[in-house]
Amino acid sequence: MVPDTQSVHVAAGISAAMTGHDPAKRVPGRKRGLAVDVLGLVIAVVVLAANTHDNAAGILLLDQVAEHTGGTVRKVLVDRGFKNQVVAHGADLGIDVEIVQRTPQVKGFVPQPKRWRVEQTYGILILHRRLVRDDEYHPSSSASRAYWAMTHVMTRRLTGANAPTWRETQTVSA
Repeated sequence: MVPDTQSVHVAAGISAAMTGHDPAKRVPGRKRGLAVDVLGLVIAVVVLAANTHDNAAGILLLDQVAEHTGGTVRKVLVDRGFKNQVVAHGADLGIDVEIVQRTPQVKGFVPQPKRWRVEQTYGILILHRRLVRDDEYHPSSSASRAYWAMTHVMTRRLTGANAPTWRETQTVSA
């Protein structure tokens, strides 16, 4: 399993009590946390204020994963944003949490082995219009949007059918 977080902007009508400001990414809004399996399928989603540390999101994701999978998850790969609190909480749940380190001599973005699955999932889900910006008032509604989008992705993978996108030209019958 691979968890990660993403900060997204919120709509203008969302209360400031339900949002925050992520200083690292300079994003006012909410933080969406995903836990995905090795195929890139979503296991758990949490939505928090953007100023929440990754540790809090990681702990909530581990709790949801332990609850939903019934203890079948044994290993979790996290990035350096998650600290020792997540590792200790994972040990309490019987899950081995490994912090994947970057190679220090390499500059810029380099995909880490198996960690790129969660980044790929974020890229696929962001193609769904309702996930570009958080328009939902309640965080639970926002989490359900991620599940809906993942259901669409899974359906497309199972059927092999692709719906036409706005980029494809529409044929007009006369």
